[in-house]
Amino acid sequence: MIRNSLRNDNTLRNLCLICIVLAGIVLAVYWHVINHQFLSYDDNVYVVNNPHVSSGITCKNIVWAFTSYYAANWHPITWLSHMADVQLYGMDPRGHHVTNVVIHALSSVILLLFLFRSTGSLWRSSFVAALFALHPLHVESVAWVAERKDVLCAFFGFFSLLLYSEYVTRRKPALYFLSLLSFIFGLLSKPMLVTLPVIMLLMDYWPLDRYSHEVQGQGMKHFSAKALLLIKDKLIFIFCSIMSAAITIYVQGTSGAIRSFDVIPFGNRVENALIAYVKYIGKTLWPLDLAVLYPMPLNLPLWEVLTSLAILLIVSSAIILSGRRHHYLVVGWLWFLVTLLPVIGFIQVGTQSMADRYSYIPIIGFFIMVTWGISDLLGDFKYGKGFLALLAGVILISLTALTRRQLSYWQDNISLYSHTLQVTTDNDKITTNLGVAFAEKGELRAAIREFQEALRINPNNKQARNNLGIALQNIRAQDEAFK
Repeated sequence: MIRNSLRNDNTLRNLCLICIVLAGIVLAVYWHVINHQFLSYDDNVYVVNNPHVSSGITCKNIVWAFTSYYAANWHPITWLSHMADVQLYGMDPRGHHVTNVVIHALSSVILLLFLFRSTGSLWRSSFVAALFALHPLHVESVAWVAERKDVLCAFFGFFSLLLYSEYVTRRKPALYFLSLLSFIFGLLSKPMLVTLPVIMLLMDYWPLDRYSHEVQGQGMKHFSAKALLLIKDKLIFIFCSIMSAAITIYVQGTSGAIRSFDVIPFGNRVENALIAYVKYIGKTLWPLDLAVLYPMPLNLPLWEVLTSLAILLIVSSAIILSGRRHHYLVVGWLWFLVTLLPVIGFIQVGTQSMADRYSYIPIIGFFIMVTWGISDLLGDFKYGKGFLALLAGVILISLTALTRRQLSYWQDNISLYSHTLQVTTDNDKITTNLGVAFAEKGELRAAIREFQEALRINPNNKQARNNLGIALQNIRAQDEAFK
């Protein structure tokens, strides 16, 4: 069906036009980042103050990229991409930002091609790709140079899925190999892609419909046989995921990045995970008050935990009941749940309770559910198609406006940290960062206020205490100079 649709000149023309328009809109919306600076939050670690990256591509630096556990990560492809930017643009932040935007635009197009190749539905696939391209939750991944690993991971992941869907149709071993190679490149960009084999199994169920074709027959016994065959088809993908996960846990464990259960008990992590899942859904539907860091609370209200658990159970039950008729609901929901698992906090790295960047790939599953669901619900109405077109336009225009506004907060350190403190509470790390940003601009009294606030929130914040002492000494020196 899909191949026949591609042979249609009008469909092929529309597909090419939509791809061009989609990429153009992404570049237009995000082009403002060309005026953005490097941030003190991780950009210094990844690029500015990293001698291996800031010296560009050399044999020594390439070896370092594949052997280093720097910044508690092992992602050599990401390091090489940063080095390539330095080689091309030097330390001018504009080029580094533009690279992120271009990769995001290409990923949006590849996502569209993958969905269309798999489902045969051009307009639904286009809308999901547009939601991915323009959603404000993705500003963090695109506008933050240090999150190059996010956009690279998605680019290679989507390309792997596109090649896999082509392999399912044409059965050429070269396509399977290229899909595997792209998957490996994705893992070497960011190990969050370890769940991709599960996504492939979900796509086998819908829309590729391989479970009904691999083995003839019906019933659970035959379904299990089909599933086993499809799992065997992906054993090498699964092996690569296991190896990537093991390396990541080892690297982060030896680097001291993984927080022990003495610091955050497992029960607290489960409670936070339940709440985080629901918050991701909420911020997908209502993307306001987005922040670069959502601090992990010391205590979570029981009512919030139980409400989140109830919401997840109710949604899951509804999807199971309707999933037999609407397979895309099962696939979309499991895509969302499974791809968030590596970063939902069971293995806690850092001080965040959740992060916008973690939703970069997972919320595509939610987009699929909503897009196909609303289309099925309204498509048979007399004016359904017209209403859907109007609704899609309103949604995309609204998201574009919110994305442009969210982008403005990422232009420099003070803008980003100030906004984050407006939408979060008890955020001593970002309060300290804001104090450092003020101190670097010579606004010492403002810096002192922020350091004192950080210590009020967390008296054990050593960075804030040290910076406060330095700022007080400097301001005394200034005062004496004016006497």
